[in-house]
Amino acid sequence: MDALKTVVDVGVIGLLSALSLWAVAIAVERWLFFRRVDMSAFPNLQLFEIALTRRLVVIGTVAANAPYIGLLGTVLGIMLTFHTMGTSGTMAVNTIMIGLSLALKATAVGLLVAIPCVVLNNALRRRVSELVTLYKVRHGT
Repeated sequence: MDALKTVVDVGVIGLLSALSLWAVAIAVERWLFFRRVDMSAFPNLQLFEIALTRRLVVIGTVAANAPYIGLLGTVLGIMLTFHTMGTSGTMAVNTIMIGLSLALKATAVGLLVAIPCVVLNNALRRRVSELVTLYKVRHGT
């Protein structure tokens, strides 16, 4: 069962941390791209939209799935707590509360990753919409 505790602590929270870093890196790259994009380099609107929305799906996917990954960590942590209670034969409130609080940290981390990713995704998609509108105005489309 120590392996399961390690999976919850290192695996789930590590995965969520890696996903959040990946999403933030993409958001920064996209924001910098949006600041220096040259509309005249794109012969039509479709190619312009493809260039603008590249990799944005990653941020949306992380935002949508981070709570579920956190929930998985919580379920595994609660299973670990019940297993520890069952094998030890004691119903110590201390043990139960510590186990459950450690299990719930996975859900908290999942939400801490998801909420900023939703905000980043919405802000970047809004900027894409603005740039597409600007392209249409400039090119008479």
